[in-house]
Amino acid sequence: MAGLKEVSLQFLKDLFAFDQAHPLLFTQFYFWAFFAIVLAFLCVFKNKTLLRNAFLFFVSLFFYYKTSGLFLMLLGFVIVYNYLAGLVLPHCKRKFWRNFVVVTSIVVDLSLLCYYKYAYFITDVLNNLFGTSFVVKDWIASWGNSVVGSGAFSVDSIFLPVGISFFIFQAISYVVDVSRGVASAAELPPSRCASRPIRENARRQSSAADDKSESAPSRSLSGAEGPNKYKGGIEPVRNFLDFGFYLSFFPQLVAGPIVRAKEFIPQLHKPFFLGRTQFGFAVFWILNGLAKKLILSDYLAVNFCDRVFENPLLYTGFENLTALFGYSLQVYADFSGYTDIATGVAMLMGFYLPKNFNSPYKARNAGEFWKRWHISLSKWLQDYLYIPLGGNRNGTFGSYAIILGIAFLASALAGSWWVFGSVLVLTVIVALLIAFKKSWRKELISDINRMDTMLLGGLWHGASWNFMIWGGLNGLGMLIYRFWASCNAYFKVLVIGSTVAAFGALKYYFGAPVFNMFFWWTVIILLGAFVGMLFHKVRKGKAVSWISDAWAVLMTFIFITFTRLFFRSGSNLDPAEANEKAWSTAKNMVNQIGGQWDWSLVPQMAWQHRSIILVFVIGMLIHWLPENFKRRYRIWFAKMPLALMVFACMIAIFIICQFITADLQSFIYFQF
Repeated sequence: MAGLKEVSLQFLKDLFAFDQAHPLLFTQFYFWAFFAIVLAFLCVFKNKTLLRNAFLFFVSLFFYYKTSGLFLMLLGFVIVYNYLAGLVLPHCKRKFWRNFVVVTSIVVDLSLLCYYKYAYFITDVLNNLFGTSFVVKDWIASWGNSVVGSGAFSVDSIFLPVGISFFIFQAISYVVDVSRGVASAAELPPSRCASRPIRENARRQSSAADDKSESAPSRSLSGAEGPNKYKGGIEPVRNFLDFGFYLSFFPQLVAGPIVRAKEFIPQLHKPFFLGRTQFGFAVFWILNGLAKKLILSDYLAVNFCDRVFENPLLYTGFENLTALFGYSLQVYADFSGYTDIATGVAMLMGFYLPKNFNSPYKARNAGEFWKRWHISLSKWLQDYLYIPLGGNRNGTFGSYAIILGIAFLASALAGSWWVFGSVLVLTVIVALLIAFKKSWRKELISDINRMDTMLLGGLWHGASWNFMIWGGLNGLGMLIYRFWASCNAYFKVLVIGSTVAAFGALKYYFGAPVFNMFFWWTVIILLGAFVGMLFHKVRKGKAVSWISDAWAVLMTFIFITFTRLFFRSGSNLDPAEANEKAWSTAKNMVNQIGGQWDWSLVPQMAWQHRSIILVFVIGMLIHWLPENFKRRYRIWFAKMPLALMVFACMIAIFIICQFITADLQSFIYFQF
């Protein structure tokens, strides 16, 4: 009896304890047992919205605790602080006080983000600038030790809370949207300012929303699409449990998508509904996400990509290039797989998350890629950064300060000021063109704001200059495409031909691998431009437009894959050594890819890594399938007889289990 008691106590201890080495993941059996219990309780009071929301709020807090331990207190602070900020805003009659509350809230939220995410980065910059030797110390942990009177918390390093970027950005969007709503209401006549809670919009649209089935995961089912007396804004959430549930909803808490209050809050006041078709789609999304994560992402990572990125010099140029392309599929399958699982889990509980991916590797240019990849972040950056900076209308002080500030940081980290000097000169030239060349003003302003947005988007992903380079390359890709699209076929050949000649000369005189790599890449682009010119000359462009589209998709995929070199090099690293190690990894991979290849060994190496190449090819072919075809097989799965669906699920789970590795891999975006 005593032994049984000890076993029971140990089980309960393990159940409620946080294990940093094994956080709660969607790919663990423990999570699905946890979710089954959640669903069972949910069925008891599914239509009692207050109890349901309170239950799911506390369940979400437990989930975050099992993922991040005592960082739960940080999430709790963000919830309480931003809830109170939202309540205060309607009482601020003057614009000055509204702005004060919003700015203070943003500063508090971003200060938390900067402390945990950028402490090492900022310390490196200060040490390089002033020759100091500051060491990072977790002052919050130190304060915690003084409160509890023990050394319970480690103060030697700062750990990044899982999902902090996502719930911080979500909190900022809420406060800004409430402020916009209050400002819009203040501008309306008194007769139109009668308060009408968000829940009334939800009730009014509930019958229409319930009819959504296959498209439900990919669109908003909230009052955001209906009439809104608050232009671009929302009313504050009065119920603390509702707000806490919105900010901590566990399927999307730790890796997105970033959900707007106007998309999610109305759903909290709808009775639970899960139709037979919705159930089928939910199961499909879960299986689809698990297959992406375990069959594609984890298999590529564990068996090849991680090994190559760990030490590129041990592998040939062909293997480095294969790993780079493999990582492009790996990171997509990992992140979109998480989103698919989150979408399915949320649907089973009667909630719908916004679409976060739309076949991004079908994009024909870098700008279109960012409309298809991590859509919730791209939309957030557009609404809360790009447009406030001036968008394509005008430039602001921030437009120039951001690009110069990031160039300054990069130069400080590198210990060389040529980057900052070059960007400063270029910025002054652009500013003069904007001032005196009115016909170019709109385009140049738009370009600066786009570049700023992509640079800050890069920094959002991580505190190393590899992420700054990655963001800058994506911004540069957008700007080059805008210029490229405005050129005729003959001029394109002239421009890219000159570029090929320039890289050829650099390759010949300096022999650096990076010039060799760019030389052959631009040769490929030149061939495409030359063929396009020929089609244009014989006026067959429209007849073979699909060839042009396919070529554009391929070139965009190659470009995005090249930028992933800097993205992956800065990932999965200890922040204390991220800058130095990331740059070393990226440099070594470029040297291997751009160095001399022994082509006689390529067939042998391709055969040696045939399983990796096969998984990559199959994954990309599935990704490039027509969207209508994918939609048809989703509908077919969702509407198949229940017995057949159970059988199909058993087969899918059996296949997925064959690819499970001994040590489950965490989702890549947990670190962001």
